[in-house]
Amino acid sequence: MADSSRRRTVQRLRPFESTIFAEMTELAIAHNAVNLGQGFPDSDGPASMLAAAQQAIADGFNQYPPGRGMPVLRNAIAADRARRYGTEYDPDTQVLVTVGASEAISAAVLGLVEPGEEIILIEPYFDLYAAAVALAGAVRRTATLVPDGDGFALDVDSLRRAITAKTAMLIINSPHNPTGSLLSREELTAVADLAIEHDLIVLTDEVYEHLTFDGREHISISTLPGMYERTVVVSSASKTFSVTGWKTGWACAPAPLIDGIRAAKQWMTFVAGGPFQPAVAHAIEHEQAWIAGLRDDLQKRNALLSTALSEIGFDVRRSEGTYYVCADIAPLYDGDAMSFCRAIPERLGVAAVPVSVFTDHPADWDRLVRFTFCKRDETLHAAIDRLRRIHEAAAEFPDFRHG
Repeated sequence: MADSSRRRTVQRLRPFESTIFAEMTELAIAHNAVNLGQGFPDSDGPASMLAAAQQAIADGFNQYPPGRGMPVLRNAIAADRARRYGTEYDPDTQVLVTVGASEAISAAVLGLVEPGEEIILIEPYFDLYAAAVALAGAVRRTATLVPDGDGFALDVDSLRRAITAKTAMLIINSPHNPTGSLLSREELTAVADLAIEHDLIVLTDEVYEHLTFDGREHISISTLPGMYERTVVVSSASKTFSVTGWKTGWACAPAPLIDGIRAAKQWMTFVAGGPFQPAVAHAIEHEQAWIAGLRDDLQKRNALLSTALSEIGFDVRRSEGTYYVCADIAPLYDGDAMSFCRAIPERLGVAAVPVSVFTDHPADWDRLVRFTFCKRDETLHAAIDRLRRIHEAAAEFPDFRHG
């Protein structure tokens, strides 16, 4: 009889058997904490989009959609990219609808990178990227962001050093999770120059493309000279329209790249959810004003949370976009970010995420904590009130200290 207790997970996936989001959410539930760890809103997207999904169900769009995605959504995606970025994609051959941006990223890695080839990630990176590299049997190498005043900038030299003869792909993410930073035109130009010089595919994760603050511009690297033909652009409805549970994403790229992504994607989920696709197409075409309102609301909530964290005593970093703001815990806590995040659901009633889990070099990032502000004002105020108790905790727990 086989030994059922023997570990069965393949070695390359053992580091990814659980996620920090699951751990912190479980702690939040156990201690009735306000969850500022996982990046999902606590309010819904535009009403007309929700109604369109309901209508699609009633109209019978409940069976397999086309493998590439419903034409109505692919057309809307292509038209949107052309209108906002000036990049032309053929909706029949250069746009692929996926089960969220997550599947688009994983399928791109699986379909375009051979086992043993190298993929460069920029630290800190969203943990999905490392798991996708492992799934593909590829090799992970890293470049890094570095402190830049109260924000972050790309260390271009670290990227240059990371490239070898085996490098096949570079994954970038701007607006950036977890730091909330944007890559500037100068930084993207440096990335593009290296990608062209070394003939690299660039996968650009742009799920927060609409959510930039204080008039800052999101620049897609696909628009830079020489980059269209080597870039896979990934985005989704999840963050743009506050429907993270719909898992409706897409990839845009020249046909040879899309063909590779589709070759992997069709054996993973085959197709994405049917009724959501016409609803997302409707929102792309008719709810741009709603997106602008969401961006304005998030900018205000970013300011609300960032100001409060600073007043409490955290050393707060600048957030230029996304759902997130990072804060250094050093003025308030003697331990590292992981122990802080494991302690505060019980002691303060708030959950957050340590930035160190998004990096191969946790010691370089072990004092930063990521908080999300994509919540209603009342949720944020409740979390802020609880975080203010950190000074009371200092009297009871020796690892906390007065700010």
